[in-house]
Amino acid sequence: MEQLRRHGWLSPEEWRRRIVFWAGAVAVGLAAVFFAKAADYAFELFHAVASHGWWVPLLITPATFALLCWLTQGALKATRGSGIPQAIAALKVEDEDFRARLLSLKVAVGKMALTLAALLGGASVGREGPTVHVGAGLLYSLGRRFGFADPTAAGRFILAGSAAGLSAAFNTPLAGVVFAIEEMSGTFEHRMSGTLLTAVIVAGIVSLGIVGNYAYFGAISAMLPLGKAWLAVLLTGVVGGLAGGLFARLIIPAATGFRGGMARLRARQPIVFAAACGLALVLLSLLSANGLYGTGYAQARAILEGHSDTGPFFGLLKFLGNIASSWAGIPGGIFSPALAVGAGLGGNIAHLLPGADVSAVVLLGMASYLAGVTQAPLTATLISLELTANNFMALPIMAACLLARAVSSLVCRVPVYKALADTLVAQYELEHARREAPPAPDTATP
Repeated sequence: MEQLRRHGWLSPEEWRRRIVFWAGAVAVGLAAVFFAKAADYAFELFHAVASHGWWVPLLITPATFALLCWLTQGALKATRGSGIPQAIAALKVEDEDFRARLLSLKVAVGKMALTLAALLGGASVGREGPTVHVGAGLLYSLGRRFGFADPTAAGRFILAGSAAGLSAAFNTPLAGVVFAIEEMSGTFEHRMSGTLLTAVIVAGIVSLGIVGNYAYFGAISAMLPLGKAWLAVLLTGVVGGLAGGLFARLIIPAATGFRGGMARLRARQPIVFAAACGLALVLLSLLSANGLYGTGYAQARAILEGHSDTGPFFGLLKFLGNIASSWAGIPGGIFSPALAVGAGLGGNIAHLLPGADVSAVVLLGMASYLAGVTQAPLTATLISLELTANNFMALPIMAACLLARAVSSLVCRVPVYKALADTLVAQYELEHARREAPPAPDTATP
């Protein structure tokens, strides 16, 4: 009997862990659906207000950037940026205080609220990275609440929550699992496979049950036959890799050079700097036919479907708008905006290849630019295929993503999420070293 109780499927402790995992995955799925609906509503509200005149965003966007920068100066500092680096850093550092600082329920709720505020102000950000952050925070907090606080158990909850968050955000279960392996942990451990799959499946079922079975960009039946059209793979891979690597390099903090100068400006007057970034986004948007605000989903889908009026410079302008939003340090992700940039670049490349399917080239541009930014080619491939319900483009997309990853690494040696996570870890190690250092001897003479 004792031996039966120790068996994995009969152990009360294992069942308690499974129930907590499943309950957490349900919570992640519900949070992801709510976040998606609220994000759409927030941006639609901004769009409705901004339609009253070109000058309206000049009042709203810089003020929103400044407000968000001020709100994230203190306890909510962990809500800045995408949120994926925070989850990666929490996986790397097995310190309970550090993990709680990055993944507490307060941070998860703040991440959602402030990302919605960013979209309400027109920021060029996405909700998918923040959903990963929220998913990791929810499962981690739930695990701690029910006694799974040891470093190994907590790491499993963080990893599973991250995968479930991406899966529910995009409705891409395979990409969620691969993302956790390729981007979050960097390795695949057999004992984790069931945990990840269960969390992703449960979160996905919740999402499907509420919003139905859908493809993020709709079903795109693009094809790229062997032959001259495969020149598109080479062009999109190189362009996507160069542009993605440049974007990643520009948003990674540095102490010297141009990035170091921008960092010093931001450190001197962070709120004024954030407002200036918001103003830059508005001015760039005035050069675009449809604006650069929000995730760029509508523009990317229109380009993908071949009936866009965004203009020939949309990809470049969205690229610059994404940099402005990232430099401001406000909450918000880069996944969806990156897909919009890739769609714009893919549309430009399609004009150079009159014999190729335009939708196929645009899809290659989206995938390769995302792979260039993240340097995670398998994740970029699966996301692109699952977002468009397309099974015909698997080989060309994978080839373009692998090429983009290689080219991107020439421009930016460290993947962007890893570099940003390493910055958080370095800050923690510096703080820890200061706390552990012995007090300086009192050398004052009486």
